[in-house]
Amino acid sequence: MKFSTNYIFYPDNKALEKAVEHYKGLVSDDEAKGADADNRVTVPDNFIYTRGNFEQHRYSANVFTNARDILEAALTDKIREQSPSNWAATQNSLGNILSALGQQQRDAELFNKAIACFNHALEVFGQEDSPLEWAATQSNLGAALQALGRQESDSKLLKKSIDAYSAALLEYSRKETPQQWASVMFQLGVTFHIYGRLLKGNRTFQKSVVAYKNALAELDADNYALELTATHNNRGAVLHHLAESEDNPERLEEAIRAYETALTVCMEQQLPFHLAVLCRVNKATAQSVLAELTADPVLAEEVADEFELIIECFPHALQPLCRKHCEEQLSKAKSLSRTTDDHE
Repeated sequence: MKFSTNYIFYPDNKALEKAVEHYKGLVSDDEAKGADADNRVTVPDNFIYTRGNFEQHRYSANVFTNARDILEAALTDKIREQSPSNWAATQNSLGNILSALGQQQRDAELFNKAIACFNHALEVFGQEDSPLEWAATQSNLGAALQALGRQESDSKLLKKSIDAYSAALLEYSRKETPQQWASVMFQLGVTFHIYGRLLKGNRTFQKSVVAYKNALAELDADNYALELTATHNNRGAVLHHLAESEDNPERLEEAIRAYETALTVCMEQQLPFHLAVLCRVNKATAQSVLAELTADPVLAEEVADEFELIIECFPHALQPLCRKHCEEQLSKAKSLSRTTDDHE
């Protein structure tokens, strides 16, 4: 079946930020300063937080290329002999930088090199000897496999990503490492959702819903506003697709409530405005499906009004393809409203 278009969010990749810091520690102060993220101004980017795990946030264009060169040069045989753990940590950092470049350039070969780096790190970081480093590396591996699997629409890569994230959860726990545990649960939710779309499998969607629900247990609006918004929104997105797969109005209503919660957190915590607009687009899209499923002309009219408002009032917050989606949904809702009224 063809699922509705909806938009999922990806919070900041902390492992990528750590990789950039690793690079900065290997270069001069002037070079390191040039690699600082610019947080002084609002980024006029209505794509941010929607493109994937390794999206470039506020870094200049050449930071990742420079970081790759420096980190590759640091991976000497001497370092591996003298300090295997430093060598493995550098492999981890390089892997995350290569994944960022791979996502920017849509280059599968860069992702494959990143995956090789993480596997090299796992040669040193064992589960028994270095459990937390092992878990972090498994999480990095899962992120790269997920990003490549999504890019290539490859279910085998997504299954490997699920396996890597599941391995990380052998060491991460809600009690001992709640932040890392919640992050992996969130990413499992994303991966199960993408995997479920490829397989058209309701059971996989249900696993995604559970993973997101687990992540919500450790997120609060004051400390994790973006992560909380993303989790509610993404949980809504998978419920939305599960409802379509099941022809289930109750699932759609649950999805709509999840989108509403995401929107509320987004506005109350003053997150980037375009995220709030995308939550509204997601909610209205789910309502459109619900109106069609229940043949509800009143709801169809409300959906048409909402899409009209979004298009007229927030054009600066819409990507071209998102605007096109809204226009199509507006036309569909108007048509549904007229058709249902005519039948009555």
